[in-house]
Amino acid sequence: MPGFDNARQFPQSIEDLDFSDIEEKYKVPFEEGFDTVIVVDNAPTVDESKKDKLLKFIKKIFKNAGNIKDIDMPMDPDPKTETLTSKGFLFIEFETPEQAAMAIKQYDGYPMDKTHHLAVNRFTDIEKYSQIEEEYKEPEEEKFVEKEHLRSWLTDPQARDQFVLYRGDDVSIFWNKKTEPPEEVHKRINWTETYVQWSPLGTYLATFHRQGIALWGGPSWNKIIRFVHSGVKLIDFSPNEKYLVTWSNEPITLGPNGGAGTPFGPEDEGRQIIIWDVHGGNLLRSFPSSTLSSDGTPNKITWPMFKWSPSDKYFARVTQGQQGQQGQQALSVYETPSMGLVGNKSIKIEGLVDFEWAPASDKEKEKDKHSGEKKQREELLSYWTPEIGNQPARVTLLNIPSKEIVRTRNLVNVTDSKMHWQSNGDFLCVKVDRHTKTKKSTFSNLEIFRVREKDIPVEVIEVKDVVIAFAWEPKGERFAIITTSDPNYGQPTQGGVTLKTSVSFYYLEKPKPGKETLEKKTSNAIYWSPQGRHVILATLRSATTFDLEFWDLDFETTLDQKEFAKTDPAACLQLMSTQEHYGVTDVEWDPTGRYVITSSSFWRHSIENGYILWDFKGTQLQKHLLDKFKQLLWRPRPKSLLTSEQKKAIKKNLREYSKEFGKKDEEEESTLSEEQIKHRRRLMEEWNAWRKRVEKELSEERENAGIVSPPRRDDDTIEVIEEWIEEVVEETEEIIDD
Repeated sequence: MPGFDNARQFPQSIEDLDFSDIEEKYKVPFEEGFDTVIVVDNAPTVDESKKDKLLKFIKKIFKNAGNIKDIDMPMDPDPKTETLTSKGFLFIEFETPEQAAMAIKQYDGYPMDKTHHLAVNRFTDIEKYSQIEEEYKEPEEEKFVEKEHLRSWLTDPQARDQFVLYRGDDVSIFWNKKTEPPEEVHKRINWTETYVQWSPLGTYLATFHRQGIALWGGPSWNKIIRFVHSGVKLIDFSPNEKYLVTWSNEPITLGPNGGAGTPFGPEDEGRQIIIWDVHGGNLLRSFPSSTLSSDGTPNKITWPMFKWSPSDKYFARVTQGQQGQQGQQALSVYETPSMGLVGNKSIKIEGLVDFEWAPASDKEKEKDKHSGEKKQREELLSYWTPEIGNQPARVTLLNIPSKEIVRTRNLVNVTDSKMHWQSNGDFLCVKVDRHTKTKKSTFSNLEIFRVREKDIPVEVIEVKDVVIAFAWEPKGERFAIITTSDPNYGQPTQGGVTLKTSVSFYYLEKPKPGKETLEKKTSNAIYWSPQGRHVILATLRSATTFDLEFWDLDFETTLDQKEFAKTDPAACLQLMSTQEHYGVTDVEWDPTGRYVITSSSFWRHSIENGYILWDFKGTQLQKHLLDKFKQLLWRPRPKSLLTSEQKKAIKKNLREYSKEFGKKDEEEESTLSEEQIKHRRRLMEEWNAWRKRVEKELSEERENAGIVSPPRRDDDTIEVIEEWIEEVVEETEEIIDD
């Protein structure tokens, strides 16, 4: 052929031809056609006789994800028995890629039984992750960038506390400086759109935005993480800050793009509650928020929607049956991190109204009989049910996750009930509002469950009047109640009528429990110090009365009082101070119990908004009137790492520590005094310099105008003013007879 000199220019065979360019041009993507297929691994291994039963069970699990088109489980002959046996994995094909994605999200890690937790992946991921380069390339080492410490505020040398203040459009973080004006740490305009909220341990500050929630922290107050939830109105952290619950009145919508670019999937559409992983920012599960009443209308939202166990391991809520039918209530308890129901089903409880988790305590840990190591007990909760037919009302203590009933208590003639756990979980007080047989009047009973004692005995305290407020002393065995027999209670008040109340302190300490009652009060709120002992009785949101009473329950001044306190616990009850804060709406103790802030919020009224800082004795330290003041919150502190022995040693040597801190306070005050003196001296020097300059300019202007100034003598520069002061030391009137 022309142009070819020899035959060696032709390939020897068809295998020698290079089709790489054509293959690349017409290559069919591996993912095409397989994006609806998933691989399910870690399934049980069965023979052919049990194959159909296993496939039926697998279909039952995955049916909620979507319509299953096909399911295939490979079988191979067993070399020993020569019977066909499954390989522990199978393939499931759905109708749409969205259904396959939902199956992966919902069932990856699903506990099929105690020994088999399913691993679910896309079929297309097999090819993607199996493409390994023949030549190993060492990955580049990323440069280490140290992150800010999120609890750096705890290292303050002066052990000061911080608080956040929301005023107008400004949100500011301050250090508390006792009698001195607070020191501003950080400030931003329009930092939040509605309000701010601290996390339970003070690590994060949450701000609210139209698009969702943002968490901030560290010395620079940078954004740590954000959670996309449009129109979010309410949030709730788990006790240890591992999880965040958000609620919006706007149901989730995926939009025309099917939720692309958002953390939401088809299973989230129409729901309003989301649970997030705080550290990773991942959406863990979504829930519908509204339950239906008997007439089919949505019930009112109660917040928090879910209540967390103290360890963050469980969260629960009361769920209703179809259209709120009586007897269809259930307690749904979920476990983390799987977010699934404990035991895969809710606990059906006829007529269930409410429940509360028992707080955590070191006493809940006990030594294992065999290993001698401490083990964590089951978590305890209490719930109550009303009277239904001939069945009495009932309070029940329930262990989770075993669902074992620990104690029950039957109640009759019950109108309402409220459960109050003591902070260490040692006691449970059930405030029971009862009615007489004629139902014309109501009164209250306090049912005290001694949880740590054998068989959990119950002590009943009868109260003749209605209890309107109850509060346990933190970490203590005392509690306070406010009662009223005022006929205006429960009725709409007109003209700012203030209720007449009584305040009672109860002492459960052995060997002799006690009680002390304060009559003719107007208090309607109880605020214990976080450290116990001190309490504030406040009259809030009244139009005419704004009283604040500062009480000390362990006030001992003489040896006689100390001896008398051994037989009468109420002997050391002492009123420290009575104050007034006009328009007070909120009371906030600092974490140490040394200071307390009372505030008047613009959200309640627009008169004299601002806050006052007091010490625990009721001495006013600062007062700030701030226009459009909205919110002030102390920054919470995490639990102390000191042991009980270390705390006892500190209390024993408290006087020595007080001297040391006293010296530091004196040095700080002297430093402030020196700064004030220097400031005043600088102002005086500036004044004298200005006066000399003005006098010189005035003299020059007079000379230019031809005005002769009178001569001045040197002694004229000093003017001495003598002032006679007559002081009557003593005056005696004497009458002399003629």
